[in-house]
Amino acid sequence: MVSDVELDTLPTVIRQSVRQISSSEPKSLPDHTSVSLNHGRPRSPVSDHHAIEEGVPGSSSVQQTKEQNIRARAQFIVTCCCMFAIGFNDASAGPLLPRMQSVYQISFLIVSLLFIFACVGFILGASLNVLVSDHVAFGKNHFLTWVSTIACVLQMIGFTLAIPAPPFPVFVLGYFINGIGSALQIAQVNGYLVVMGHNVNGKVALSQASYGAGAFVAPLVATQFSAMRHWSFHYLVSLGLVTANAFLTSAIFRLQSKEDCRAQIGLEPMEPDTSEHSPFRQIMNLKSVHILAAFIFLYVGTEVTIGGWTVTYIVQQRNAGSNSGYIASGFWGGILLGRIILIPLNSWLGDRLVMLIYIFLAIGLELIVWLVPSLIGNAVAVSLVGLFFGPMFPVALSASRKVIPRWIYTGAIGWITGIGQAGSAALPFLTGAIADAVGISSLQPLLVGMMSAMIAMWLLVPRPTRPD
Repeated sequence: MVSDVELDTLPTVIRQSVRQISSSEPKSLPDHTSVSLNHGRPRSPVSDHHAIEEGVPGSSSVQQTKEQNIRARAQFIVTCCCMFAIGFNDASAGPLLPRMQSVYQISFLIVSLLFIFACVGFILGASLNVLVSDHVAFGKNHFLTWVSTIACVLQMIGFTLAIPAPPFPVFVLGYFINGIGSALQIAQVNGYLVVMGHNVNGKVALSQASYGAGAFVAPLVATQFSAMRHWSFHYLVSLGLVTANAFLTSAIFRLQSKEDCRAQIGLEPMEPDTSEHSPFRQIMNLKSVHILAAFIFLYVGTEVTIGGWTVTYIVQQRNAGSNSGYIASGFWGGILLGRIILIPLNSWLGDRLVMLIYIFLAIGLELIVWLVPSLIGNAVAVSLVGLFFGPMFPVALSASRKVIPRWIYTGAIGWITGIGQAGSAALPFLTGAIADAVGISSLQPLLVGMMSAMIAMWLLVPRPTRPD
């Protein structure tokens, strides 16, 4: 159980937001959240999903006791802890890359193999998530919390391999295994958040803010370790985080199904899927899933490319010192801040418009980093890019809930985020390969190109067919 005393240990902004979300959950959810479906015929994800209103399925007219409310808080905080660890992992590489190149005596291209093998791991993890959900319990809307625990174990194995600074091929293997675990973890966390009851947008935003918090802290820690003899001991911190998450996930969710976890917090069962087609086939046949996956691929890839390669760019192009690693923390700190303070603006302007505004602002700021040879100016611009990048992922998830049927949402979001996380490996690898050929000065035009592609892909996302 999580008490108010335990909440007081969290950062002030996040603690207040958690309490606000918890207190905003009504004792009885309004009737309009219920879903009316024609169960007498098979559903088509293309033809039927427009008939579903926004809300949480099976959560109407429930009374939540004090104990259930505390358990709901505990479940939510555990999901935030998982996202914190993933953010910490994603943002760790940037300050460590120059040290890796020095220790292993490798080029940009070779060090970028870390990203490409992590990419393969992400794709494998996303595929496993859909297949496991499909063949084991997807049709019954079960959320297999043991998958999340297994994800933590895979991450533990990956970090354990990295800790002793082994030969580079073994180091790469650790990133591959960690990629599988991260993809499974992200899919399960996001898939569960959307069925946790009232104020889904706020909960998703806070979980993503937790990712940003982990990503903000990571460069601060990694920069310190990068100057030490045992630089790879940084991964001891990562190992500690995922070990704690494995314990918390097992203790709070108790390896139960999604339905059992929902029942523990007073939510009614979700509606079943009566389609004759398998969930995997429904997901693969839905165009909006693949468009959103492509957008998230570009978004996450661009985000991690900025966080991973900007330090190297600043060191070589602006003649900065090793403390430039803190610039990466400025970027990830902007991510964290943007996911919290821009929530009202997201709701006011709507998903489609606000996303375009954020991308155009980020492009303008990236042009400043490219064209203005000022260390301080570049550092400020990078932080502001993070601010506007922060809310993009929660906004995309919000849009996805309006165009993807709920009975396949867990698997669909697993596929989308898994492919998206593959972008966090593929695009940094591409950047490293190009930098190896023509120099790190190629980073900024590449980033502007990636952001421009994000605009084009976002315009292809179908318009919402149900209100938020």
